[in-house]
Amino acid sequence: MDLSQARVLFDAAEMAAQLEAMAGAIAAGEGQPSDLCLVGIRTGGAYLARRLRALLARDLGLAPDTGAMDITLYRDDWTLLHSRPKVGTTDIAFGIDERRVVLVDDVLYTGRTVRAAMDELMDFGRARCIELAVLIDRGGRELPIQPDYAGALVQGAAGQVIEVLLIEEGHPTDRIVSLPC
Repeated sequence: MDLSQARVLFDAAEMAAQLEAMAGAIAAGEGQPSDLCLVGIRTGGAYLARRLRALLARDLGLAPDTGAMDITLYRDDWTLLHSRPKVGTTDIAFGIDERRVVLVDDVLYTGRTVRAAMDELMDFGRARCIELAVLIDRGGRELPIQPDYAGALVQGAAGQVIEVLLIEEGHPTDRIVSLPC
């Protein structure tokens, strides 16, 4: 990814504030804190779920169970992406039956990634409810999926790329950037 043309939309401090607000809203949600669990969609969502876990542990007094999933084989377009897709690991080492599951992703665009994540999540049990937390909601939905918690709404142009760059992925600082079409 060539970042030379990238325009910074949010810096590290702004991202941290967005995550704080999201954690506060999740903590205020219905149910017992012990029923809450987080599942991040690889890769960015998995890192963000870990960050939310730390914030929620501080706010609630206990760290929610947290896992990560790779949705590659659940995508409706995986055969179009590559003849031999690279499949990552899914790590959900706790039960989700009758629990409040918050799916976490970095950017919500068409809704197809979230649909695939919900399909995979159903293989792990029957959650009491599934909520969606995203750092960036960029609009442009192809499916009727909306976030319950969003750090920011950024209306991107068709073809424009919005990337969440995280230090966990090797970037020097956290930031959210927009790349031209």
